[in-house]
Amino acid sequence: MNKIIKKEDSRVDGFLLVNKARGLTSMDVVRKVKRLTGMERRVGHGGTLDPLAEGVLPICFGQATRLMDLLINEPKEYQMDVLLGESTDTYDAEGAIIDQQDPSAVSRKQIEEELQKFQGLFWQEPPMHSALKQGGKRLYELARQGLEVEREPRQVRIYEIKMLDLKMPIVTIAAVCGRGMYMRSLANDLGTALKCGGHTSSLIRRRIGPFQLENTINLEEFAIAVSEGRWRELIRPPDSLLLNLRSATLSVTAEREIRNGQSVPLANHGSKAGHLEKHRLYSIDGRFIGIGRLDRSRNQWDPHKILMLKSPSPHAPDMGLEA
Repeated sequence: MNKIIKKEDSRVDGFLLVNKARGLTSMDVVRKVKRLTGMERRVGHGGTLDPLAEGVLPICFGQATRLMDLLINEPKEYQMDVLLGESTDTYDAEGAIIDQQDPSAVSRKQIEEELQKFQGLFWQEPPMHSALKQGGKRLYELARQGLEVEREPRQVRIYEIKMLDLKMPIVTIAAVCGRGMYMRSLANDLGTALKCGGHTSSLIRRRIGPFQLENTINLEEFAIAVSEGRWRELIRPPDSLLLNLRSATLSVTAEREIRNGQSVPLANHGSKAGHLEKHRLYSIDGRFIGIGRLDRSRNQWDPHKILMLKSPSPHAPDMGLEA
């Protein structure tokens, strides 16, 4: 029998780290989590994964949905297998093969040299089979109609890239990249650079921001946790995304003022903070208030992103886990 969730106990704020399985869309995972938990409102995902891809997919609950814009801007770490010698119309294994070449003459040195050319900032053309809009329609909708339209290249960044393994015709790559990077496009571009073609045959997201693959749970395990009534224990607090920021504690008066959209005077804990530096802000009883930004010219905290949370955070100053 399904447990009836009392209204006063139904609020959940935080992140569930799901290990998305291959074949599911990101929205498939959100819908499954909603059905299992009975949570219908304020549930979303933080960073789309293609159906082919596996790995870290943060599911945001409640007040954590207000941090989704920060989450999707976090660096992402991928492990990708590229099958050399075959180009597809989707740039991955789900598409139709449009060209085949012999990759046997490609050397390890050539691959390593070409990979390094992608490190840093560069312009990337997004694939036709993507959710980007053009003329009010998703590109994949146009592609399904057999249409090919010109796509404006976007500037993307790869922080680190290296070859992990080579077992011809498959090369395994690790990359840490910024927002907007299409790993499928990288596979296609690498194949083009090597003059043999290539597409993504496997893709795993190992990390997004501070959230690691090792700390995820698959949907089958999550379903068991729901049936045993312990799924809330798996939810990470909203401020777990922000542990790279320093923290500060506000007085009762300062908390009230900043929640009302007012700036509050800088206390001793911000004396070493730089101009416009962001901090995690906490109440004196350890609740995460949100993100404050320091205006050094006025020696005041300005509200940047304020949340409404009822429970103390384990990451609050002097309450256990401190950044």
